[in-house]
Amino acid sequence: MTSSVEAPPATRQPALFWASALCIGALVLAPLWMLLGNPAVLRGHPLLPALLVTAVVVGLLWGVLLWRGRRTFRKRSVLRSIGAWAGRVAVLALVAMLVWLNPFAYQQGATAGPSSKASVVEETTAIVMTPEGGQASRGLVFYPGARVEARAYADILRPAVDAGFLVVILKTPLNLSLLDGNQARGAMAAHPEISSWAVGGHSLGGVSASSFAVGNQDVDGLLLYASYPLDSMRDRAGLKVMSISGSEDGLSTPEKIDASRELLPLDATFVEIQGGNHAFFGSYGPQPGDGEATVGRDVAQAQIAAATVSFLTQLEGI
Repeated sequence: MTSSVEAPPATRQPALFWASALCIGALVLAPLWMLLGNPAVLRGHPLLPALLVTAVVVGLLWGVLLWRGRRTFRKRSVLRSIGAWAGRVAVLALVAMLVWLNPFAYQQGATAGPSSKASVVEETTAIVMTPEGGQASRGLVFYPGARVEARAYADILRPAVDAGFLVVILKTPLNLSLLDGNQARGAMAAHPEISSWAVGGHSLGGVSASSFAVGNQDVDGLLLYASYPLDSMRDRAGLKVMSISGSEDGLSTPEKIDASRELLPLDATFVEIQGGNHAFFGSYGPQPGDGEATVGRDVAQAQIAAATVSFLTQLEGI
């Protein structure tokens, strides 16, 4: 008499086991790739590396549990199976979001000349650039664009520091300024020696800067790099605004910048950099969806820096 012996669950390797293994691999490998492969991750706001390390730890713990319980997969109810699969899909979606947050890293530009003697101090949540002698009385707080490392704006803003202005470039949570639109307030409070402040930002950072300027009457100026506000700023009395944009910008297009005239104060100044695109407002390389520049990056950034210095200097008379 022959008898058939049913194979143990481990030899069946159920689909849920492999789905779990896929999730574990994604939780461990994707964050490690970001942490080890992109220096901008560790140089930025601590929230992103904290999330990545947490993901790695969770993945490793899950892997240990999966290995120890690999022979104990049991038949589940339909409802529990749906929940288990939904959970694993959610984990993969979370990993995809973390990968999307991988920031554009700083690539050294040519805007700042070697003669600059500005003091640069990199703090946990900001880069503070102080002019030679440290006697600044006017300052600029700058919000980076979405997923762009704060260092990417140091070169283009250094001429403003050399002109005598304190510049604070914020390291925003997850490199998304909208997660803490009021972050400029902390930077301003940390420098009571500054008597007059302007705020600025690139792209999404300009949106945050605009909102901050509307709600804070002690802000004298708003500097927009390839950006525009979401709501009208016509009722914000006493605020000076300069909007600098690129003629070849594929993201904050000339049409969008032109439409923003209806939202900004009537005396707002508009400067268009002929041949410049969206990524030229920082030093971080090309950006998906951007237009094709028809002028050199160094040429465009020199014009952007000059317009920035001119605007900040005009605020001194307010």
